[in-house]
Amino acid sequence: MKLLVLDSSGLVASVALIEDDQLIAEYTTGNKLTHSQTLLPMLDEVIKRTSFEIEDIDAVVVAKGPGSFTGLRIGAATAKGLGLALDKPIIPVPTVDGLAYQLFGTSMIICPMMDARRKQVYTGFYRFEGSEMKVLKEQCAQSVEDTLIQLREYNEPVVFLGDGVKRIEKLLDESDTNLTILDISQRIPKASSLLLAGRRLVVSEESSDPMDMVPYYIRRSEAEVLWEERHKDNPAMLSQNPTVVVTEAVGAE
Repeated sequence: MKLLVLDSSGLVASVALIEDDQLIAEYTTGNKLTHSQTLLPMLDEVIKRTSFEIEDIDAVVVAKGPGSFTGLRIGAATAKGLGLALDKPIIPVPTVDGLAYQLFGTSMIICPMMDARRKQVYTGFYRFEGSEMKVLKEQCAQSVEDTLIQLREYNEPVVFLGDGVKRIEKLLDESDTNLTILDISQRIPKASSLLLAGRRLVVSEESSDPMDMVPYYIRRSEAEVLWEERHKDNPAMLSQNPTVVVTEAVGAE
């Protein structure tokens, strides 16, 4: 099976082409350009440098969230466009699960962290038992302080990765000797790890029609919350919330 994998859920964008169990190509970048500027050119470059034709792919695997609202919409729109144009199914995979799979096989508790702003991170707790990943805490949005308190209660070695780790570094103290933050080369997301997280979905063919794919935001955007706060005394304006119009336009919940 030939799969195209897209992840634009965070600060880093990543594209991979995978055939069966072989990684054919992967392009990951964390420059300051927006994903709308980088994702399609990255895909085009990967295709050009391999023997693949875009028509050869069997499905599109995409990070469904949580993550950056804009990044998720760009990824969803790109996946939908490719799925519809090529008549291929889409396989949406939880973003935080994909991050955890970058540490496949470790004996430590894995804590991916994505910066969610508002003093929160998108996170979840995972553990590998042999080749199977166990979810100790489902992906969620919560404060860094709560995350650290919950992890200390395990009293076990924990490893952190993702773009949200900077938020926890300053909270660690000398007693946290079993809490480890990966260096930058190991903690950025990669599209190939997203596929590892979605392998069960691929094998069981749990795919979606392109029109049915929706990003999973976990929470409402800051723009939507601010709009409601500003217009809470004006029901007519609340019903015209432009952020709602935008999210519905890309199929968001």
